[in-house]
Amino acid sequence: MADTALLIATRKGLWILRGDPSRTDWRLEGPHFLGNVIHHVRLDPRDGRTLLVAARTGHLGPTVFRSSDGGATWQEAVTPPAFPKAEGGRVVEHVFWLTPGHASEPGIWYAGTSPQGLFVSRDGGNNWASVQGFNEHPERRAWCGDDKDQTPDGGKLHSVLVDPRDPAHLFVSMSSGGTFESRAAGADWAPINQGVRAEFYPDPYPVFGQDPHCVRMHPARPGRLYQQNHCGLFRRDEADGRWVDIGANLPQDGVRRDIGFGIVIHAQQPDTIWTIPMDAGSVWPRVSPEGKPCVMRSRDGGDSWQMCRTGLPTEQAWFTVLRQALTVDAHDQAGVYFGTTGGEVWASTDEGDNWRCIARHLPEIYALEAEPLA
Repeated sequence: MADTALLIATRKGLWILRGDPSRTDWRLEGPHFLGNVIHHVRLDPRDGRTLLVAARTGHLGPTVFRSSDGGATWQEAVTPPAFPKAEGGRVVEHVFWLTPGHASEPGIWYAGTSPQGLFVSRDGGNNWASVQGFNEHPERRAWCGDDKDQTPDGGKLHSVLVDPRDPAHLFVSMSSGGTFESRAAGADWAPINQGVRAEFYPDPYPVFGQDPHCVRMHPARPGRLYQQNHCGLFRRDEADGRWVDIGANLPQDGVRRDIGFGIVIHAQQPDTIWTIPMDAGSVWPRVSPEGKPCVMRSRDGGDSWQMCRTGLPTEQAWFTVLRQALTVDAHDQAGVYFGTTGGEVWASTDEGDNWRCIARHLPEIYALEAEPLA
């Protein structure tokens, strides 16, 4: 297996943290794009060398950069994601999420934006086009809501998922708006939010309008989705189509731990998941509950949970972990990593049992991806 590299997207640039084969020693490289906001960076698993970066730069505005040599050189997209002028005056504030397309479709990429929009590239990230089936859907305005319904830093379309069984089967989630499914390669969409709470509405179980923070799918079990939501933790199996509250199974110790931003799945074990709780009260920006960060792990799909905090700070640690800043590598004994709003990277190479800090003093970390980058 190739050595693990952590791709670190921050408020002020991109760094790459390279680990040795034992994942013991780590070497920090960078920065790239110093001073620019980097929201996400992904490696194309279909060729193992192409990187795409979602950036908001001071002079270019929201755009995408591409590297075909592992980050040695970069080229800006010829046509970045942008709403057509006819679309009601909407403007892309930033590109928030990047997803490589299906394994059978080299060159296809998807991008989710703020405000909520979906875009596709068919040439490896050089040119981007609006997915009209979503962006011009007659229900889009109702799904996305108006400005007062958005998250504090703006509405976002995220968690773009491609079913490995069928490239036309797509999922997206929106903060806020909920989770939606297309079986027509994005030409049409339908909400799939049955069972997901929206505690901020008079009807806590609306058809749409929920605030999912992150939704994940495992390639070996694509019929199951996991969701970390503003109002809890949920699991959905396509056989019944309803989300089940797995946050209710967390330890009941007087601290609510079912609220967080990110959720990730073990590369070889579809029932093993991790999430990081955040304070569920009125504090914004969010912080660790009681200033005592921990990672919650389940090995049975959320039916039971273990608290993993050995090596983490035990008091006065008020960072949180954003929705794209929790990741796992592909080792049989999974490495789990998270980046904090305080600019630290924490690692566990024993699936969460023990933690150590492997990088400090970076800018606020927006996204972290573990990739086998050569």
